[in-house]
Amino acid sequence: MKKVLVVGGGGREHAICWKLAQSPKIDKLYCAPGNAGIASVAECVGISAEDVEGICAFAKEHAIDMAVIGPEVPLAMGIVDALEAEGIAAFGPNKKCAQLEASKSFTKAFLARHDIPTAKYSEYTDKAALEKAIGIYGYPMVIKADGLAAGKGVVLAQNAEEAQKAIDDMMGDKVFGSAGDLVVVEECLTGIEASMLCFVDEHTIVPMESAQDYKRIFDNDEGPNTGGMGSYSPSLVFTDEVKQQIWDRILAPTLKGFQEDGLDFKGVLFVGLMISKDGPKVIEFNNRFGDPECQSVLMRLDTDLYDIFDAVIHNKLAEQEIKWKDQRAVTIVLASEGYPGSYPKGRVITGLDAADGSEDLVIFHAGTKFDGDDIVTSGGRVLGASALGKDHDEARAKAYELAKKIHFDGAHFRNDIGLLHSTEKES
Repeated sequence: MKKVLVVGGGGREHAICWKLAQSPKIDKLYCAPGNAGIASVAECVGISAEDVEGICAFAKEHAIDMAVIGPEVPLAMGIVDALEAEGIAAFGPNKKCAQLEASKSFTKAFLARHDIPTAKYSEYTDKAALEKAIGIYGYPMVIKADGLAAGKGVVLAQNAEEAQKAIDDMMGDKVFGSAGDLVVVEECLTGIEASMLCFVDEHTIVPMESAQDYKRIFDNDEGPNTGGMGSYSPSLVFTDEVKQQIWDRILAPTLKGFQEDGLDFKGVLFVGLMISKDGPKVIEFNNRFGDPECQSVLMRLDTDLYDIFDAVIHNKLAEQEIKWKDQRAVTIVLASEGYPGSYPKGRVITGLDAADGSEDLVIFHAGTKFDGDDIVTSGGRVLGASALGKDHDEARAKAYELAKKIHFDGAHFRNDIGLLHSTEKES
């Protein structure tokens, strides 16, 4: 029997813990730092996900058999390298590979080097030079802070005035800190945005079931970008033809590129895609489960997640059979008032028992904590109301029915998650 430590405390980590807790091979599951929902399936440990030294010390002291790293920041800090140096098996890419998310410039160069379809781009470290390039690819102008910015470092400027403000924010006022020291400008891709999560080891890449997420805060994809306001799986835009194109043009060349570049990637590769009139193109790579795609995808996983993680760590992914439920899944994110800007915390949440007793309903906690006997809000994205259904429409109806039973002051959610028209975007 195994001891497993999950690192992180958001909705993604709740979904991972929820799924791992179903494994008969795990007799003790920890999560650092966890949240109020994770506490129902794992023992929460008061260590920050970014406290690499503290995580390593805990893992050694408690003889952890496997550490699973959820968020991108500790991956970029090299937590996998640190754990492995202590003899702890860790699921997630090492620091070198984590650059695929930690640096947009690194990824764009990788894609160009291996002839993988993506948007045209230029990069700038000088603010004046960037200002001279305003409108270089027309509008909307895609402006990206190079480093990690919690999913908020991308601006689609509709005109020169908005572009100038984004440049002032990123390179002048440093609203994203050092992430804005280098800025990447891309041509704007049009089409339907989609996500493909993949399990990857040094020899094999295995796509998971497809998913779709919704980044903008308001219905009809209006308002600023967020970390994600909802998701569903499988994506309605993934035809067999599109899947084959993604494999031939993106996934197979990516694995080959990893091998040629000496990138010994092991973990989850998140491929953000635009399904354009010219076929699928890569918008971004992430090094971990997307959130909230993770919630919808793991609701449908029918294989022991521990076995998959173990296979990846030991480069035996090709030997691992991965099965999926035929049911569809939808996740609705309930957010705090003011998000993605500043928002209040500490608001009491009710209705959290609405999914109790159902195998098809789960409320994943993202930004919650205990306050005495109450569970209160502690983040911008607070909860994910997730549901399985025999078809897409049933899953969507059940997820919204569940979301409407949960209450806290200022709670809001999008009403169009799972509607195809809302996924037609520019990026």
